[in-house]
Amino acid sequence: MMRYTAVALLAILSSTTEAFVSPSAIASAKSPSIITTSPPSSFSSSSALHALDPVTYLRTEWVSAALCTNQTPRSFDVALQLGTEDGRIVNFVPRTIRKIITSSAEPKSADDGALTVSCERQLNTMAERRNTAAIEFSNQPADNLKDTPDASVDIVVSFQAAQRMYENGLDFKQSIKEAGRVLKPGGRFLFVESAEVGGESYLDYVMGISALVSGGIGDGYEEIVANNISEDASIAAEVTDEDSEDSEVEATPPLFEEVGYDNVDMVLQPHIAGIAIKAMDADLTSEERKQMKSQEEEDRLAEMSFAAFERGNKRRKRKKKKKDVDNAGMGMGSE
Repeated sequence: MMRYTAVALLAILSSTTEAFVSPSAIASAKSPSIITTSPPSSFSSSSALHALDPVTYLRTEWVSAALCTNQTPRSFDVALQLGTEDGRIVNFVPRTIRKIITSSAEPKSADDGALTVSCERQLNTMAERRNTAAIEFSNQPADNLKDTPDASVDIVVSFQAAQRMYENGLDFKQSIKEAGRVLKPGGRFLFVESAEVGGESYLDYVMGISALVSGGIGDGYEEIVANNISEDASIAAEVTDEDSEDSEVEATPPLFEEVGYDNVDMVLQPHIAGIAIKAMDADLTSEERKQMKSQEEEDRLAEMSFAAFERGNKRRKRKKKKKDVDNAGMGMGSE
């Protein structure tokens, strides 16, 4: 896994954010196309997002907007939000996104975890006002994206949703796994979340998730988190010298091949912001992975052979040209 430097990521999360949404614009709250959340008076304990202090709330909003703006490639068409709560995602994603898929972080016991009426209303209002992405409403739980097929989404975002999931009885860890499942290879998972959720590090979990070697995307994922490996996994990982001679042990590849992150600065409650890129081979079985490596090796050797042939051909042409010149010179001298 690769870390972006703190300076580089802070440039994305800090300076660009201030250019995207100025403090004066938020204070005046006169432009709903810039910020779609409720004014500070709406902060309440009824929602984990609104339970944040105003400083943390506004700062994480700025960072979320900048992250979407700067880390969504123009080629991406489909976005999915974990724990959709309001209409702000419509304004956060670039205009190049053509479809936004929702998911719910509401308690499953209330209306079977459906999106709230207020949420649907705000999404419709923002979509009509901005006239960009179409909204695909889904009441699927954020930790069980049952309505979204495997490898069908370009980008998944999770903004201040993990703590709300935790408080509402949903599994925020499973939501990260589900994000990996629905993402296309090379797709991106963007997150701005509390540094710790339920006493566990959100970032450690993102960085620790790996794809299952034994199967493809339909077989789910396992997590290998530093200093938190299950006893069964530890036992399975212990291979004796005798066994290793007769069997080949393949290391479990990461689900996210690159994870860039940094702490969100100027907040009272610690938050982490980051980008995780899904590995290109995360959905392949062990056999498919071997075939891909074999094909890559064949392609590499073929490319080397072609390059060697080209170099030899150029040398032959130079020698022939020199010989022709020498022969021409000798002919002129004899005359």
